[in-house]
Amino acid sequence: MSVLVKPLVTEKISALNEKGQYGFVVNRAANKVEIKKAVEAMYGVSVENVNTMNYLGKQKTRYTKAGFVSGRKPSFKKAIVTVAEGEVIDFYSGI
Repeated sequence: MSVLVKPLVTEKISALNEKGQYGFVVNRAANKVEIKKAVEAMYGVSVENVNTMNYLGKQKTRYTKAGFVSGRKPSFKKAIVTVAEGEVIDFYSGI
């Protein structure tokens, strides 16, 4: 099971990066302990705190030849990770 799906790079999360907090989309079955271990192993930082949020996918409707088709975008789980003072995670180092 891959715990970390992708890092979040948004304006709101970028503002939190200055405080030492980073956002990730994580597997919906992952708990806070697994998220902490995965971030520490992947980025080599010490994690102090993990906050998680479950999001229900948005409902979408579109009009086609067959009429209205409605469905949902996939649900996801978001984690905000606080790292120790003075440590940073560089998402762009591998590019």
